[in-house]
Amino acid sequence: MRTVVIGGTGHIGTYLVPQLVQRGHDVTVLSRGERTAYQPDAAWDQVSLIQIDRAEEDAAGTFGQRVADLRPDIVIDLICFTEDSARQLVEAVEGKIQHLLHCGTIWVHGPSVTVPTKEDAPRRPFGDYGVQKAAIETYLLSKARRDGLPVTIIHPGHICGPGWIPVNPQGNFNREVYEKLAQGQELLLPNFGLETLNPVHADDVAGIFVQAIASRATAIGESFHAVAGDAITLRGYAEQISKWFGHEANLTYQPWDEWAAKSPESDAAATHDHIQHSPNCSMEKAERLLGFRPRYSAFESVLAGIKALT
Repeated sequence: MRTVVIGGTGHIGTYLVPQLVQRGHDVTVLSRGERTAYQPDAAWDQVSLIQIDRAEEDAAGTFGQRVADLRPDIVIDLICFTEDSARQLVEAVEGKIQHLLHCGTIWVHGPSVTVPTKEDAPRRPFGDYGVQKAAIETYLLSKARRDGLPVTIIHPGHICGPGWIPVNPQGNFNREVYEKLAQGQELLLPNFGLETLNPVHADDVAGIFVQAIASRATAIGESFHAVAGDAITLRGYAEQISKWFGHEANLTYQPWDEWAAKSPESDAAATHDHIQHSPNCSMEKAERLLGFRPRYSAFESVLAGIKALT
């Protein structure tokens, strides 16, 4: 299979591209070339790398045709963030490929109503990222149902792995939170720390993409979550990290407004976004239709990134 991976040197691509090569795919990666994969793998020696700036190409209306000119059987789009960008790609490759796989986000759901949230739950996205991703999903699934577009959408949770800072027990990315927990210092959490996060190891996200390709007949026209089999509360997360460091957590709590007023603006914004969503998504559909189960639990997923920081 000739497979094009758009944005293949990031979190997901680090694990996905080697898996594709190992399964016999002829892989071409399109990337801005600003970074390399987070983990070394000999499989990258067999990958064709093309440096391209998607934003510039989209603005010129040429990106979709650049992909189509590679004559792929499969296109995996990991960096599409607007409906217009998705539309340009689809119009160029429609009728020419066997499978289009798009990377979405569990943010398409908005706040949880019932948990675990299933893929067919009503959408109530908020914030530009979630709204745009939900619009892309609506467009792609409409094309699948109306015109037979062979598309599958994968919605990851909070992607974790070695090489980047995972979302922390405050719901932001401040590395000092881990340092406080490591040293047994007091950590202040918003509210009662009972909001949830839904991490996933990047290797599991890669795994569900690979399984969707292998299970093409049941994957086409569907959306699937890519999260750990469990969600984790902020409080439980902090307690488990402290235990891993060898001591009990020293946690205190404040109402949201007070907590946010004492926090850096960027931390407060990230935390607010995460706790407003408080995701807890189901993996039942992926197991039923794709035979896929995540290897890593929520805590194992974040721990993979934390270990790399210590």
